[in-house]
Amino acid sequence: MEWFKTLLIVLQVISALAVILLVLLQQGKGADMGAAFGSGSSGSLFGASGSANFLSHTTAIFAAVFFISTLGITWIGNKKEVSPGVLSGTVAPATAPTAPVAPVQDPTKPAVPK
Repeated sequence: MEWFKTLLIVLQVISALAVILLVLLQQGKGADMGAAFGSGSSGSLFGASGSANFLSHTTAIFAAVFFISTLGITWIGNKKEVSPGVLSGTVAPATAPTAPVAPVQDPTKPAVPK
């Protein structure tokens, strides 16, 4: 089970870094003005809007992997392994049951009749 937790932590770190990188690579909504000055993406590998769709879909996939690995780590972390305590092999000493003790009446005070 320890190897599974390690695998989930590695997946979480890789997916977190991938999401950060992919979010930084994406162009914002106001990036259309850059195309007027020669930095248009119409001749790119993915086409005019292909890179935006590819990056957004890849970001969504890595975000889903991040959330699933986070839930898996939480699930594994909440499973408590029951380990015997320090006093698990000891037995409490048996005590003899005691009879109830009647209250002692003070000899200096007279008894009150009922």
